[in-house]
This record gives sequence, structure tokens and C-alpha cells, in this order.
Amino acid sequence: MRIGLYFGSFNPVHNGHLIIANFITQHTDLEQVWLVISPQNPLKKQGNLLNEYHRLYLVQSSIDEEPALKASDIEFRLPKPSFTIDTLTYLEEKFPFHEFSVIMGSDSFQNLTEWKNFRQLLDKYAIYVYVRPGYPAENPHEKSRVSFLNAPLLEISSTYIRKTIREGKSIRYLVPDKVKNEIEQNGYYKNQG
Repeated sequence: MRIGLYFGSFNPVHNGHLIIANFITQHTDLEQVWLVISPQNPLKKQGNLLNEYHRLYLVQSSIDEEPALKASDIEFRLPKPSFTIDTLTYLEEKFPFHEFSVIMGSDSFQNLTEWKNFRQLLDKYAIYVYVRPGYPAENPHEKSRVSFLNAPLLEISSTYIRKTIREGKSIRYLVPDKVKNEIEQNGYYKNQG
């Protein structure tokens, strides 16, 4: 099976993430997209991260009726911080009959040279890049399998959603209803600075 790995903190997952994941299942040759919840992104501060199992549950509840999308906790069992190349190596050993690709925004793609073993990542895996405003679709890496996609984007972010929650405002329509209800019932993000 051809699987695209969409890595992220998903802190919390929102409709923008889901639109991109669904677009990729519909407009590429990938059969599934796995949303890989990163317990700790090596390029981000961990301070305001909701517990990884809570974030996993929010992702699972947002895609439970979509067979082409899957929530993955694979990085929970790997050393932290999580490095994409290590996760890919582990997945190839665990699922030798699957073919894995990486999904990322053009902002992340521009920073790819900061990633651990980025050259190996480019040489070995197909990369699907969704273009974000202000980060043009440019591939300076010769002989790499990079596809640029013009997926529909929402100008919302997990940071904006957390700020909205702290301000006591509604996040309706920014996240799926199941995610909104779970966040509200548990008081997630209310007191995070």
C-alpha cells in the first residue's frame, strides 16, 4: 500500500489539517494518509503541548469515519525528540510491504536542510509538498521525487485555536465538532500560556 505520512504536533488537530490530508488522498496516488502525532518536534518548544495521548484521541475522533485517513502513534514508542528519518526507518522494518512517502508544507520543505539526514530522506522517499502562502514551490534538490500540490488552505493554525480558547471564544467551525466537544469537556488549552 502507498502511504503518505503527515507529521505534526496536531496541538490540536483542526479543519485545515483534515482538508490537506483528504485532498492528498483524492489528488495523488497515495492510498492512505497517516497523521503521525509527534510527541516532541525537535524544531519546536514542548512547553504548550497537550499530552500526546489526548492529541492522538482528538485526531482519531476527527477521522473515525474516513477510511483513507489513519491516526498514528508510532513516534510515541521511539526515542524523543522524533526525527522523521528514524520514524521512516522503523516503519519500513515494521511494515515491509508498504511504500511510505512524506507530506509537508512548503514552509517545512524550505527548512529541510536542517532535518536529520535530509539527503537520505530526499534520495529514498517521495515527498508531497502542499504550497503555503509566502513559501514558493521551489525544489533546489536535484534528482529528488518532490511533488508540489495546490491544496485548499485555511488560514487557521493550532496556535490561533489555543489563543482563541484561552480568550474564552468559540472554536466552532475551526475544528470538527467532536474535537470541539472533547476540548471543551476536558478544559484543554484554557490555562496554557
